[in-house]
Amino acid sequence: MGGTEHLDIQREGATLVLTLNRPEAKNALSLPMLVGLYDGWVEADADDSIRSVVFTGAGDSFCAGMDLKALAGKDTGGERYRHRLTADPDLHWKAMLRHHRPRKPVIAAVEGYCVAGGTEMLQGTDIRVAGESATFGLFEVKRGLFPIGGSTVRLQRQIPRTHALEMLLTGRPYTAREAADIGLIGHVVPDGTARAKALEIAELVNACGPLAVEAVKASVYETAEMTETDGLAAELKRGWPIFDTADAKEGARAFAEKRSPQYKRA
Repeated sequence: MGGTEHLDIQREGATLVLTLNRPEAKNALSLPMLVGLYDGWVEADADDSIRSVVFTGAGDSFCAGMDLKALAGKDTGGERYRHRLTADPDLHWKAMLRHHRPRKPVIAAVEGYCVAGGTEMLQGTDIRVAGESATFGLFEVKRGLFPIGGSTVRLQRQIPRTHALEMLLTGRPYTAREAADIGLIGHVVPDGTARAKALEIAELVNACGPLAVEAVKASVYETAEMTETDGLAAELKRGWPIFDTADAKEGARAFAEKRSPQYKRA
């Protein structure tokens, strides 16, 4: 199990927990953080005993966006990770879920600030929980910048376009309740309990057939921009083989025997 000084990786049963760990800087993105995140996504994909991922931040924030000074490896001990970025110039985009989609469901647990790059990474997650005092927003235009982490493409596909454009063009902050109202997040919970709620949801995911879960997630994203006819064909192609797996047979037996299924992922 990897991790870096700015990214903690832990196991909670079948869930991998990735924690941005730079609370003194509101978990602003640094090179050690991005390297650790990338390694965490790779680990989640490679280990079949991991069935879900919880993505969160240490302290009182999720992520306040990019720290350009830290990304350059200055004053954060990041210089020793420069070779990773040199070897894979796309590593930072993969880490931020712009150019990588994990096979396993990713559940975001947000407390405090989740702005700029934080809100952009959020759009790469699947299920989202936030403490009631959390703050969201894409502040780039206020600074004369462009939200190049994918938001001009993804946000309008995840929430109504009028809300996406308001968030993108005004650069204003959004409360957790506002974010839930427009569909950016799914749960608002008391402050300090987002991680626990995310782990609770992860346990529900983990209790399901892992092959079925991965296939369902893949189908949802794969068919999102297809016509209905093409999407239904793609769904059958991906979903029908699941019925012939040992997972499916175990699920049927467990239902008939009125017990909890014991999936072995086969």
